[in-house]
Amino acid sequence: MSRSPSTRYLVVCTLRIGDVLLTTPVIRALRRHEPDACIDVLVLSGMAGILEGNPDVDRVLVTPHRAGLFARLREAAALWRRYDVALTTVSSDRARWYCFIAGSTTAGLYNPHSAWLSVRLLKRRILFDDLHTHSVTMGLKVLDLLGIPRQYRVVPPTAGGTLPASVAGCPYAVLHPYPKFRYKMWPQPHWAALARSLQQMGYVVALSGGPDPEEIRYVGEIADACDAVNLCGTLSLAQTADLIAGAALFVGPDTGVTHLAAALDIPTIALFGPSNPVKWGPWPATYAQAASPWDMKGSRQVGNVCLLQGEGDCVPCRQEGCDRHQESHSRCLDELALSRVLQSVRQLLPSGPDRP
Repeated sequence: MSRSPSTRYLVVCTLRIGDVLLTTPVIRALRRHEPDACIDVLVLSGMAGILEGNPDVDRVLVTPHRAGLFARLREAAALWRRYDVALTTVSSDRARWYCFIAGSTTAGLYNPHSAWLSVRLLKRRILFDDLHTHSVTMGLKVLDLLGIPRQYRVVPPTAGGTLPASVAGCPYAVLHPYPKFRYKMWPQPHWAALARSLQQMGYVVALSGGPDPEEIRYVGEIADACDAVNLCGTLSLAQTADLIAGAALFVGPDTGVTHLAAALDIPTIALFGPSNPVKWGPWPATYAQAASPWDMKGSRQVGNVCLLQGEGDCVPCRQEGCDRHQESHSRCLDELALSRVLQSVRQLLPSGPDRP
């Protein structure tokens, strides 16, 4: 599909941090396809940090989660037909409306239950598969509609700064204990025990996390139990990426920061329970195939990522925990043994820490 060098693209991803990060292969493909193009990305407020330092993005546009009618009308007027191509890597009415408003050519995803009008907002569209297709591949299928070759590399953010003094010059591991939702949690005592085991192996252990007060409290309790370096709430997403980039190991649950670690080509252990790994398993840094790197059931290592799945006939249930709500526990994660995680640690780090 021929285009002038001045093509203006808008990539719309109005969901969470992990969704935005897994859209970066699409952005990279656009940049490789047309190096001189203008590529802007539209995200929800609070999500722009995952694109900090991304060399493929010209500008990040931020829209609030909620706004009044007049604010939305002003936003629409500012975006109206500003772009040659507007595409979305998520299937939502909001994203399709932004594409329709902003782009002369539109492409994206729709669901079987999407409203007729919402689907027709896209000139080129493909049915969203929420079960058998990884999120990275699903986004790249939108590029197929436009005749643009795929790129599979997830691009992490970077702040370009220095490491915290507490870990600089030391072999260290990063643990990220707190997911957004309770049903994705591994038990708090297991994190402290894992940190102590890594310390005994000769690693400094750094705990990462966001600024939410409950997250700071939760991670602080783990730090107190194992004397780990507590960086929760002190780093931006891009600074967290820089921290992880220097680590010997990362361990985290099903959360955006675990996707970040996988993209940084760091030995990564991802703890999975109810979630569908085919769709949401971390994308290994050098993996470049359309098929998902993960099976629906079972633990395995692909590239730099070891995905450990909880056990049970019901796993993965693809529900919000055993009680079917975000604050539910998940028995498969509650019963995921520390010994299994330590076995994966030894597989990924067979020789122990490198000494300065």
